[in-house]
Amino acid sequence: MSALEGPSVHVRGHVLLGDDREAGELWVREGRVTLTRPSAPGTYMRVLEGWALPGLVDVHCHVGLDAEGAIAPEVAEKQALADRDAGVLLVRDAGSPADTRWVQQRGDLPHLLRAGRHIARPKRYLRGYGLEIEDPQTLPEVVRTEARRGDGWVKLVGDWIDRSLGADGDLRPLWPDDVLAQAVEVAHAEAARVTVHAFAEETIPGLLAAGVDSIEHGTGMTAAHMAAAAAAGVRVTPTLLQVAQFESIAAQAESKYPVYAARMRAMHARRYEQVRALHEAGVPLLVGTDAGGTIAHGRVADECAELVAAGIPAADVVAAASWRAREYLGFGGVVEGSSADLVVYPADPREDIEVLRHPTAVVLRGEVYDLTR
Repeated sequence: MSALEGPSVHVRGHVLLGDDREAGELWVREGRVTLTRPSAPGTYMRVLEGWALPGLVDVHCHVGLDAEGAIAPEVAEKQALADRDAGVLLVRDAGSPADTRWVQQRGDLPHLLRAGRHIARPKRYLRGYGLEIEDPQTLPEVVRTEARRGDGWVKLVGDWIDRSLGADGDLRPLWPDDVLAQAVEVAHAEAARVTVHAFAEETIPGLLAAGVDSIEHGTGMTAAHMAAAAAAGVRVTPTLLQVAQFESIAAQAESKYPVYAARMRAMHARRYEQVRALHEAGVPLLVGTDAGGTIAHGRVADECAELVAAGIPAADVVAAASWRAREYLGFGGVVEGSSADLVVYPADPREDIEVLRHPTAVVLRGEVYDLTR
Protein backbone atom coordinates (compact mmCIF):
# COMPACT_ATOMS: atom_id res chain seq x y z
CA MET A 1 0.00 0.00 0.00
CA SER A 2 1.49 3.35 -1.01
CA ALA A 3 1.25 6.59 0.94
CA LEU A 4 -1.15 7.83 -1.72
CA GLU A 5 -3.46 4.86 -1.22
CA GLY A 6 -3.17 4.68 2.55
CA PRO A 7 -4.88 6.62 5.31
CA SER A 8 -4.23 10.36 5.42
CA VAL A 9 -4.85 10.84 9.15
CA HIS A 10 -4.36 8.77 12.28
CA VAL A 11 -6.34 9.89 15.33
CA ARG A 12 -5.30 8.27 18.57
CA GLY A 13 -5.81 8.58 22.30
CA HIS A 14 -9.50 8.63 23.18
CA VAL A 15 -12.03 8.65 20.35
CA LEU A 16 -15.58 9.14 21.62
CA LEU A 17 -17.93 7.43 19.19
CA GLY A 18 -21.19 8.04 21.07
CA ASP A 19 -22.86 7.19 24.36
CA ASP A 20 -20.74 4.51 26.06
CA ARG A 21 -18.75 3.92 22.87
CA GLU A 22 -15.06 4.72 22.72
CA ALA A 23 -12.10 3.64 20.60
CA GLY A 24 -8.40 4.06 21.14
CA GLU A 25 -7.75 5.15 17.56
CA LEU A 26 -9.13 5.51 14.07
CA TRP A 27 -7.89 6.37 10.62
CA VAL A 28 -9.13 8.61 7.82
CA ARG A 29 -8.97 7.45 4.24
CA GLU A 30 -10.41 9.37 1.29
CA GLY A 31 -12.42 11.53 3.65
CA ARG A 32 -14.00 8.58 5.45
CA VAL A 33 -13.48 6.97 8.83
CA THR A 34 -12.05 3.50 9.16
CA LEU A 35 -11.68 1.68 12.46
CA THR A 36 -9.59 -1.02 10.82
CA ARG A 37 -5.84 -0.80 11.35
CA PRO A 38 -4.09 -0.37 8.00
CA SER A 39 -1.98 -3.24 6.73
CA ALA A 40 0.94 -0.89 6.15
CA PRO A 41 1.32 1.22 9.33
CA GLY A 42 3.02 4.54 8.87
CA THR A 43 1.56 5.40 5.49
CA TYR A 44 -0.69 8.11 6.91
CA MET A 45 0.35 11.75 6.70
CA ARG A 46 -0.89 13.27 9.96
CA VAL A 47 -1.13 12.04 13.53
CA LEU A 48 -3.58 13.74 15.89
CA GLU A 49 -3.57 12.87 19.57
CA GLY A 50 -5.99 13.71 22.36
CA TRP A 51 -9.68 13.41 22.96
CA ALA A 52 -11.62 13.28 19.70
CA LEU A 53 -15.38 13.35 19.26
CA PRO A 54 -17.83 13.74 16.39
CA GLY A 55 -17.93 17.33 15.21
CA LEU A 56 -20.05 19.67 17.28
CA VAL A 57 -23.50 20.77 16.11
CA ASP A 58 -25.06 24.22 16.36
CA VAL A 59 -28.75 23.55 15.84
CA HIS A 60 -29.83 27.17 16.09
CA CYS A 61 -27.54 29.15 13.85
CA HIS A 62 -28.14 31.74 11.14
CA VAL A 63 -25.44 31.74 8.48
CA GLY A 64 -26.03 34.68 6.14
CA LEU A 65 -27.81 36.86 8.70
CA ASP A 66 -26.81 39.76 10.93
CA ALA A 67 -28.73 42.30 13.00
CA GLU A 68 -29.95 44.12 9.87
CA GLY A 69 -30.93 41.10 7.79
CA ALA A 70 -29.27 39.29 4.89
CA ILE A 71 -25.53 39.77 4.41
CA ALA A 72 -23.08 39.35 1.53
CA PRO A 73 -21.64 35.87 0.86
CA GLU A 74 -18.12 36.95 1.85
CA VAL A 75 -19.39 37.94 5.30
CA ALA A 76 -21.41 34.72 5.62
CA GLU A 77 -18.24 32.82 4.74
CA LYS A 78 -16.48 34.35 7.74
CA GLN A 79 -19.41 33.30 9.94
CA ALA A 80 -19.19 29.71 8.74
CA LEU A 81 -15.42 29.63 9.20
CA ALA A 82 -15.78 30.94 12.76
CA ASP A 83 -18.19 28.10 13.48
CA ARG A 84 -15.86 25.52 11.95
CA ASP A 85 -12.86 26.73 13.92
CA ALA A 86 -14.93 26.49 17.12
CA GLY A 87 -15.47 22.79 16.37
CA VAL A 88 -18.95 23.12 14.82
CA LEU A 89 -18.94 20.89 11.75
CA LEU A 90 -22.72 20.64 11.31
CA VAL A 91 -25.14 23.57 11.35
CA ARG A 92 -28.90 23.41 11.35
CA ASP A 93 -29.89 26.76 9.92
CA ALA A 94 -32.76 28.18 11.95
CA GLY A 95 -33.93 30.68 9.37
CA SER A 96 -32.08 33.04 7.06
CA PRO A 97 -33.23 35.56 4.43
CA ALA A 98 -30.07 34.82 2.43
CA ASP A 99 -29.72 31.98 -0.06
CA THR A 100 -26.94 29.93 1.52
CA ARG A 101 -27.05 26.88 -0.72
CA TRP A 102 -23.56 27.80 -1.93
CA VAL A 103 -22.21 26.86 1.52
CA GLN A 104 -23.10 23.25 0.79
CA GLN A 105 -20.73 23.29 -2.19
CA ARG A 106 -17.74 24.27 -0.07
CA GLY A 107 -15.76 21.37 1.36
CA ASP A 108 -14.02 23.64 3.86
CA LEU A 109 -17.26 24.87 5.46
CA PRO A 110 -19.50 23.00 7.91
CA HIS A 111 -22.27 20.72 6.71
CA LEU A 112 -25.43 22.85 6.49
CA LEU A 113 -29.09 21.89 6.82
CA ARG A 114 -31.24 24.83 5.73
CA ALA A 115 -34.68 25.72 7.08
CA GLY A 116 -35.42 28.47 4.57
CA ARG A 117 -36.77 31.77 5.86
CA HIS A 118 -38.46 32.42 9.18
CA ILE A 119 -42.22 32.44 8.53
CA ALA A 120 -43.89 35.29 10.41
CA ARG A 121 -46.65 37.91 10.26
CA PRO A 122 -46.24 41.57 9.25
CA LYS A 123 -44.82 43.72 12.06
CA ARG A 124 -44.66 40.63 14.29
CA TYR A 125 -40.99 39.83 13.99
CA LEU A 126 -37.64 41.45 13.35
CA ARG A 127 -37.59 43.62 10.25
CA GLY A 128 -35.79 42.08 7.27
CA TYR A 129 -35.63 38.59 8.75
CA GLY A 130 -38.82 36.76 8.01
CA LEU A 131 -41.09 35.80 5.17
CA GLU A 132 -44.15 37.81 6.26
CA ILE A 133 -47.61 36.62 5.29
CA GLU A 134 -50.69 38.81 5.62
CA ASP A 135 -53.35 36.12 5.91
CA PRO A 136 -52.58 33.50 8.58
CA GLN A 137 -54.88 31.06 6.77
CA THR A 138 -52.27 30.79 4.01
CA LEU A 139 -49.67 29.39 6.41
CA PRO A 140 -50.03 25.74 5.28
CA GLU A 141 -49.30 26.59 1.64
CA VAL A 142 -46.36 28.81 2.58
CA VAL A 143 -45.02 25.96 4.71
CA ARG A 144 -45.36 23.60 1.76
CA THR A 145 -43.26 25.93 -0.40
CA GLU A 146 -40.58 26.45 2.25
CA ALA A 147 -40.42 22.73 3.00
CA ARG A 148 -39.59 22.07 -0.64
CA ARG A 149 -36.94 24.79 -0.65
CA GLY A 150 -35.18 23.68 2.51
CA ASP A 151 -33.28 20.64 3.67
CA GLY A 152 -35.94 18.91 5.72
CA TRP A 153 -36.71 21.77 8.11
CA VAL A 154 -39.23 24.62 8.31
CA LYS A 155 -38.89 27.51 10.78
CA LEU A 156 -41.96 29.26 12.18
CA VAL A 157 -42.11 32.30 14.43
CA GLY A 158 -44.59 31.21 17.09
CA ASP A 159 -44.93 34.45 19.07
CA TRP A 160 -43.73 38.04 19.22
CA ILE A 161 -44.72 41.29 20.87
CA ASP A 162 -48.02 42.73 19.64
CA ARG A 163 -47.33 46.47 19.60
CA SER A 164 -50.88 47.25 18.45
CA LEU A 165 -51.97 46.86 22.08
CA GLY A 166 -50.03 49.96 23.12
CA ALA A 167 -48.76 49.93 26.70
CA ASP A 168 -50.42 46.53 27.16
CA GLY A 169 -48.39 45.12 24.28
CA ASP A 170 -46.94 41.72 25.15
CA LEU A 171 -45.94 38.41 23.61
CA ARG A 172 -48.83 36.86 21.69
CA PRO A 173 -49.09 33.76 19.47
CA LEU A 174 -49.03 34.49 15.74
CA TRP A 175 -51.12 31.58 14.45
CA PRO A 176 -54.57 30.10 15.18
CA ASP A 177 -54.18 26.59 16.59
CA ASP A 178 -56.13 24.92 13.78
CA VAL A 179 -54.03 26.60 11.07
CA LEU A 180 -50.84 25.72 12.90
CA ALA A 181 -51.88 22.07 13.07
CA GLN A 182 -52.61 22.06 9.32
CA ALA A 183 -49.23 23.63 8.60
CA VAL A 184 -47.34 21.01 10.61
CA GLU A 185 -49.28 18.24 8.87
CA VAL A 186 -48.31 19.70 5.49
CA ALA A 187 -44.64 19.92 6.50
CA HIS A 188 -44.60 16.32 7.65
CA ALA A 189 -46.24 15.23 4.40
CA GLU A 190 -43.33 16.92 2.61
CA ALA A 191 -40.86 14.95 4.78
CA ALA A 192 -39.87 18.12 6.63
CA ARG A 193 -39.74 18.78 10.34
CA VAL A 194 -40.94 21.96 12.01
CA THR A 195 -39.11 24.02 14.60
CA VAL A 196 -40.74 27.04 16.20
CA HIS A 197 -39.51 30.17 17.93
CA ALA A 198 -41.49 30.37 21.18
CA PHE A 199 -40.91 32.61 24.18
CA ALA A 200 -44.37 32.76 25.77
CA GLU A 201 -46.27 30.25 27.90
CA GLU A 202 -49.47 30.81 25.87
CA THR A 203 -47.81 29.65 22.66
CA ILE A 204 -46.76 26.19 23.83
CA PRO A 205 -50.11 24.30 24.02
CA GLY A 206 -50.84 24.99 20.36
CA LEU A 207 -47.37 23.84 19.34
CA LEU A 208 -47.60 20.58 21.26
CA ALA A 209 -51.12 19.89 20.01
CA ALA A 210 -49.96 20.52 16.43
CA GLY A 211 -47.13 18.02 16.78
CA VAL A 212 -44.16 20.29 16.14
CA ASP A 213 -40.78 18.60 16.24
CA SER A 214 -38.68 21.19 18.00
CA ILE A 215 -39.11 24.32 20.09
CA GLU A 216 -36.57 27.13 20.13
CA HIS A 217 -36.01 28.98 23.43
CA GLY A 218 -38.94 27.48 25.37
CA THR A 219 -38.66 30.14 28.08
CA GLY A 220 -42.38 30.03 28.88
CA MET A 221 -42.80 26.27 29.17
CA THR A 222 -44.50 25.11 32.35
CA ALA A 223 -43.98 21.80 34.15
CA ALA A 224 -47.01 20.38 32.34
CA HIS A 225 -45.63 21.52 28.99
CA MET A 226 -42.29 19.93 29.78
CA ALA A 227 -43.88 16.62 30.68
CA ALA A 228 -45.87 16.61 27.45
CA ALA A 229 -42.81 17.53 25.38
CA ALA A 230 -40.75 14.79 27.01
CA ALA A 231 -43.45 12.21 26.33
CA ALA A 232 -43.68 13.26 22.68
CA GLY A 233 -39.92 13.50 22.15
CA VAL A 234 -40.11 17.19 21.26
CA ARG A 235 -36.63 18.72 21.34
CA VAL A 236 -35.99 22.07 22.98
CA THR A 237 -33.06 24.38 22.25
CA PRO A 238 -32.64 26.69 25.27
CA THR A 239 -30.39 29.29 23.50
CA LEU A 240 -29.10 30.66 26.80
CA LEU A 241 -26.84 33.17 25.05
CA GLN A 242 -29.96 34.71 23.56
CA VAL A 243 -31.98 34.57 26.77
CA ALA A 244 -29.10 36.35 28.52
CA GLN A 245 -30.07 39.40 26.45
CA PHE A 246 -33.64 39.52 27.76
CA GLU A 247 -32.72 41.94 30.54
CA SER A 248 -31.34 44.48 28.09
CA ILE A 249 -34.34 43.96 25.79
CA ALA A 250 -36.62 44.65 28.76
CA ALA A 251 -34.75 47.81 29.65
CA GLN A 252 -35.15 49.16 26.11
CA ALA A 253 -38.88 48.32 25.98
CA GLU A 254 -39.91 49.32 29.48
CA SER A 255 -41.01 52.90 28.82
CA LYS A 256 -43.42 51.96 25.99
CA TYR A 257 -44.28 48.34 26.72
CA PRO A 258 -44.04 47.75 30.47
CA VAL A 259 -46.05 44.50 30.45
CA TYR A 260 -43.77 42.96 27.85
CA ALA A 261 -40.68 44.23 29.64
CA ALA A 262 -41.77 42.65 32.91
CA ARG A 263 -42.30 39.29 31.25
CA MET A 264 -38.92 39.36 29.49
CA ARG A 265 -37.21 40.32 32.74
CA ALA A 266 -38.90 37.49 34.63
CA MET A 267 -37.87 34.92 32.00
CA HIS A 268 -34.31 36.21 32.17
CA ALA A 269 -34.22 35.90 35.95
CA ARG A 270 -35.29 32.24 35.94
CA ARG A 271 -33.40 31.12 32.83
CA TYR A 272 -31.14 28.66 34.63
CA GLU A 273 -33.99 27.26 36.70
CA GLN A 274 -35.99 26.80 33.49
CA VAL A 275 -33.23 24.80 31.79
CA ARG A 276 -32.70 22.60 34.84
CA ALA A 277 -36.41 21.89 34.92
CA LEU A 278 -36.40 20.93 31.24
CA HIS A 279 -33.52 18.54 31.80
CA GLU A 280 -35.04 17.01 34.93
CA ALA A 281 -38.36 16.52 33.10
CA GLY A 282 -36.58 14.41 30.51
CA VAL A 283 -36.97 16.86 27.62
CA PRO A 284 -34.27 16.13 25.01
CA LEU A 285 -32.15 19.28 24.82
CA LEU A 286 -30.27 20.55 21.79
CA VAL A 287 -27.40 23.05 21.75
CA GLY A 288 -27.81 26.22 19.72
CA THR A 289 -26.18 29.64 19.99
CA ASP A 290 -28.68 31.71 17.94
CA ALA A 291 -25.63 33.17 16.20
CA GLY A 292 -26.12 35.43 13.23
CA GLY A 293 -28.48 38.06 14.58
CA THR A 294 -26.88 39.97 17.43
CA ILE A 295 -24.73 37.04 18.61
CA ALA A 296 -21.34 36.31 17.06
CA HIS A 297 -20.60 33.01 15.40
CA GLY A 298 -18.18 30.53 16.93
CA ARG A 299 -19.61 30.70 20.45
CA VAL A 300 -20.75 27.12 20.89
CA ALA A 301 -18.36 26.66 23.83
CA ASP A 302 -20.00 29.65 25.55
CA GLU A 303 -23.46 28.12 25.06
CA CYS A 304 -22.28 24.79 26.44
CA ALA A 305 -20.73 26.53 29.46
CA GLU A 306 -24.04 28.30 30.10
CA LEU A 307 -25.89 24.97 30.08
CA VAL A 308 -23.45 23.58 32.63
CA ALA A 309 -23.85 26.75 34.73
CA ALA A 310 -27.60 26.04 34.67
CA GLY A 311 -26.97 22.67 36.27
CA ILE A 312 -26.77 20.25 33.32
CA PRO A 313 -23.91 17.74 33.74
CA ALA A 314 -21.02 18.44 31.36
CA ALA A 315 -21.17 14.91 29.98
CA ASP A 316 -24.81 15.42 28.94
CA VAL A 317 -24.01 18.78 27.37
CA VAL A 318 -21.14 17.35 25.33
CA ALA A 319 -23.32 14.48 24.14
CA ALA A 320 -26.13 16.89 23.22
CA ALA A 321 -23.70 19.11 21.32
CA SER A 322 -22.10 16.23 19.43
CA TRP A 323 -23.26 12.71 18.67
CA ARG A 324 -26.84 12.99 19.95
CA ALA A 325 -27.53 16.05 17.81
CA ARG A 326 -25.86 14.46 14.79
CA GLU A 327 -28.04 11.38 15.15
CA TYR A 328 -31.18 13.49 15.55
CA LEU A 329 -30.34 15.39 12.36
CA GLY A 330 -29.63 12.20 10.44
CA PHE A 331 -25.83 12.35 10.37
CA GLY A 332 -25.16 9.70 13.00
CA GLY A 333 -22.02 9.11 15.01
CA VAL A 334 -18.56 7.91 14.06
CA VAL A 335 -18.83 4.51 12.39
CA GLU A 336 -16.96 2.63 9.70
CA GLY A 337 -17.28 4.59 6.46
CA SER A 338 -18.85 7.72 7.96
CA SER A 339 -17.68 11.16 6.86
CA ALA A 340 -14.54 12.05 8.81
CA ASP A 341 -15.88 14.99 10.82
CA LEU A 342 -14.06 15.15 14.14
CA VAL A 343 -12.84 17.72 16.62
CA VAL A 344 -9.79 17.03 18.80
CA TYR A 345 -9.17 18.40 22.29
CA PRO A 346 -6.24 18.19 24.72
CA ALA A 347 -8.44 16.76 27.52
CA ASP A 348 -11.89 15.27 28.10
CA PRO A 349 -14.58 17.98 27.82
CA ARG A 350 -17.01 15.72 29.68
CA GLU A 351 -14.88 16.29 32.77
CA ASP A 352 -14.41 20.03 32.25
CA ILE A 353 -16.66 21.90 29.83
CA GLU A 354 -14.02 24.65 29.52
CA VAL A 355 -11.98 22.25 27.38
CA LEU A 356 -14.43 22.98 24.54
CA ARG A 357 -12.87 26.43 24.26
CA HIS A 358 -9.55 24.91 23.21
CA PRO A 359 -9.85 22.54 20.24
CA THR A 360 -6.45 21.63 18.80
CA ALA A 361 -7.69 20.47 15.41
CA VAL A 362 -10.79 19.78 13.40
CA VAL A 363 -11.11 17.14 10.71
CA LEU A 364 -13.83 18.08 8.24
CA ARG A 365 -14.60 15.68 5.40
CA GLY A 366 -11.16 14.20 6.04
CA GLU A 367 -9.24 17.48 5.81
CA VAL A 368 -7.27 18.59 8.88
CA TYR A 369 -7.45 22.19 10.10
CA ASP A 370 -4.80 22.83 12.72
CA LEU A 371 -6.03 25.25 15.39
CA THR A 372 -2.81 25.46 17.41
CA ARG A 373 -1.12 27.96 15.11
